[in-house]
Amino acid sequence: MSETKAQPRVIIFTTPTCSFCNAAKNYFRQKGIKFKDVDVSKDPAAARDMVRRSGQQGVPVIDIGGKIVVGFDRPNIDRLPDIK
Repeated sequence: MSETKAQPRVIIFTTPTCSFCNAAKNYFRQKGIKFKDVDVSKDPAAARDMVRRSGQQGVPVIDIGGKIVVGFDRPNIDRLPDIK
C-alpha cells in the first residue's frame, strides 16, 4: 500500500482585480491542491497578517505550509518539496 503525502496548508492572499492572483489560484486548482483564498481588500486584519508574514504589501502572497512566496513565482513554487 502506498502512502499518500498530506497536502500542505496553502493560503493565497489576493485582491479581486489581481491577474497574478487569479493565475496562482488557477495553478493550484490545476494541481488539485486546495487553498484558502483571502481577499485582503475586504479584510484589513488579513492584510496586516499578510504584511507581517511577508514584509510585502503587494499581492499575491502565498503561504505554503509556512513557506512564504511573494508574487506568483511558479518556478520557486514548483521547487518546494510539498508541491508535486
